[in-house]
Amino acid sequence: MDKTHRHSDPASTRACGAKSHCCGPAAALASSPISITEPPAEQAASAGPELKRFRIANMDCMSEESEIRHALAPLSGLSQLRFDLGRRTVSLAAEPAELQAALAAIRRIGYKPEALTEGAEQDAAPGAGGGACSGGHSHAHAHEHDHATAKPAAAVPAAAGFGSGLPRLLAALALAVGAEALAFFAPDAAVFKGAQMALAAAAIFLAGFATYQKGLMALRVGRLNINALMTVAVSGAFVIGQWPEAAMVMALYALAELIEARAVDRARNAIKSLLDLAPPDAEVLQADGSWLRQPTSAIAVGASVRLRPGERVPLDGIVSQGTSAVDQAPVTGESVPVDKTVGDELYAGTINQNAALEFRVTALAGDSTLARVIHAVEEAQASRAPTQRFVDRFAALYTPAVFVLALALALLAPWLLGWSWTQSVYKALVLLVIACPCALVISTPVTVVSGLAAAARRGILVKGGVYLEQARSLKAVALDKTGTITEGRPKLVAQEFLREGAPQAPALQAALSIAGRSDHPVSKAIAAGLADQAASAEVQGFEAVVGRGVQASLAGSAYVLGNHRWIEERGHCSAALEARLRLHEQAGRTVTLLADAQGVLALFAVADTIKPSSKTAVAELQALGVATVMLTGDNQATAEAIGAEAGIRQVRGQLLPQDKLAAITQLQASHGPTAMTGDGINDAPALARADIGFAMGGAGTHTAMEAADVIVMNDDLQRLPELIRLSRRTHAVLWQNISLALGIKAVFLVAAVLGNASMWMAVFADMGASLLVVFNGLRLLRSRD
Repeated sequence: MDKTHRHSDPASTRACGAKSHCCGPAAALASSPISITEPPAEQAASAGPELKRFRIANMDCMSEESEIRHALAPLSGLSQLRFDLGRRTVSLAAEPAELQAALAAIRRIGYKPEALTEGAEQDAAPGAGGGACSGGHSHAHAHEHDHATAKPAAAVPAAAGFGSGLPRLLAALALAVGAEALAFFAPDAAVFKGAQMALAAAAIFLAGFATYQKGLMALRVGRLNINALMTVAVSGAFVIGQWPEAAMVMALYALAELIEARAVDRARNAIKSLLDLAPPDAEVLQADGSWLRQPTSAIAVGASVRLRPGERVPLDGIVSQGTSAVDQAPVTGESVPVDKTVGDELYAGTINQNAALEFRVTALAGDSTLARVIHAVEEAQASRAPTQRFVDRFAALYTPAVFVLALALALLAPWLLGWSWTQSVYKALVLLVIACPCALVISTPVTVVSGLAAAARRGILVKGGVYLEQARSLKAVALDKTGTITEGRPKLVAQEFLREGAPQAPALQAALSIAGRSDHPVSKAIAAGLADQAASAEVQGFEAVVGRGVQASLAGSAYVLGNHRWIEERGHCSAALEARLRLHEQAGRTVTLLADAQGVLALFAVADTIKPSSKTAVAELQALGVATVMLTGDNQATAEAIGAEAGIRQVRGQLLPQDKLAAITQLQASHGPTAMTGDGINDAPALARADIGFAMGGAGTHTAMEAADVIVMNDDLQRLPELIRLSRRTHAVLWQNISLALGIKAVFLVAAVLGNASMWMAVFADMGASLLVVFNGLRLLRSRD
């Protein structure tokens, strides 16, 4: 059962020309690569025109993306259209003639698309700049990140750049304050009127050049974004003689947008800080046996890399020499270092603790576990959560409605309320400033992105805001047994010596020596469990008997190490032995017996033990009101034994994949929203049917990355209750922000019409609310479970 339909964003698949409202850096968070048509990857790779990327330096937010979509809507030859606002790029797939027509259409509405070379595409880092719609500071902020691009973006007017953004805005604010001071101390002095106007005009130019540029563009195409609202409001205030106030509004707005953009960058780039964890170079073994430090981007798969104590792992690999503890917290969220020895995996970005290691590289720098973690979170950040889609729909109605109200107030108030024309127009302009849904629109994406980043720091990769929000509503969690509740590998848990008076040492040595020659998982578990109890010896005549066990001779004596059936066939069973076997089998253990020619010497019980965290995780889930159910293909007796140890009351054993699928459907009907937790491969049907699919142990596993909605990187079941608690906190912060944004709007709407709210007070309150919701959302980055 395919689950891709739930990974797509319904709000993001609108046809070109669909309206979108944005006011601020929220768009850079909410944007996503979108296609007009999305053919299967295997078809897209081999057929159709090539997808080409273009940088548009002054495309900052969803309103501008929408304008470009609207311009491209009449063109029928585009097979793909994708936007990435974080990089300020648009990707087009079309035949040459249609491609040129599309670029011409984009240029006609005031944008300058520039083709990106391959090198420039790599350098155009995601998330560059805050992407504020005001544009006054965002372009040069992009330049700060993209200064190394092979082909720089088109030059932006100095007033719109960010090379000296903060000093320029501070200068604009100082000019606006000067104009306000002249108006306050000499309101009727004609000699200062010209000075007021000149100071205000200079402030507006310094702070609002890009806002006017974009606002006029938006008005020309009939779109009411924040740039259009601010252009009309500031121009209207200037025309009716409120010069100082017009200047103050523009300066405060631009300065608040700058602060807001930086704050949103912190949320958007929270997970990208992981990139700094992987060092840029590493010591690589050369053909002549020497070691040479090379950039990680130049290191090939299969190369041997040396890692000193205290160094970070540069690339994914397999340990080839040495033993050391490795801190995996940056990738998997594990708080305790993990011992690594020959044959164990290393993940880029983790930290070697106390001894030198050599490892063989298994993945290129761009395909490391760390890189895939970052990519997965970026994909999740691009998707829209349900609350965000609701807010977008509300904002799309709210802004035009307030604009119409402002127009009606300006035209009708002099006739109906007896106000002067100047008073009516001024109150209408105040309403226009309030009409911007900045705080409301930005409240959701910054909160969701902060929640996604907080989850990623714990080793929980959530593939979209929809799953982050939905986790709080889970009523049941179905858990696979092997590898989820248990360690997934057999372990020697009990041993008994059954021949009275016989020395134990020869039996231990025989069991260890014979089991050590076998490749069977049970034999390996016995050998590992006995390794510190006896010394291995040479065996002769080693033979594996299919379906029975193994046999060999040791010091002239013949032994068999086999299952119950083989011992019974040899005639060595007794009522007492059968009773002992039943006790172990009821506990879910696999019993192997050691016998010689005279009879059974010892039994060894092997079992898949539960993880240390499983019992705690189950208890936490139940405390949160989430029912836990075990679904496993193992036999019912073993399942019940493991379930009892983990604290799970509902246990269903001997299930085929289709049985697990049916069980998930039943749980959804009886309990409500249900999650499935498994390995992402054998449990694929159940993972697809569940409301949220959790894949355990995603570190280094491509299949798990693709199969589930949430990937738990370190196999720790405690991450499930952690995610549910984080989801509930995220939901609370979302509605705090929405309530705060709407409450401030409501107060100022009333004050604008009935009271004496001024324009600068309105913009101060509006941008203040935006900053409040941004910083409230950022609290999730600091939350600890």
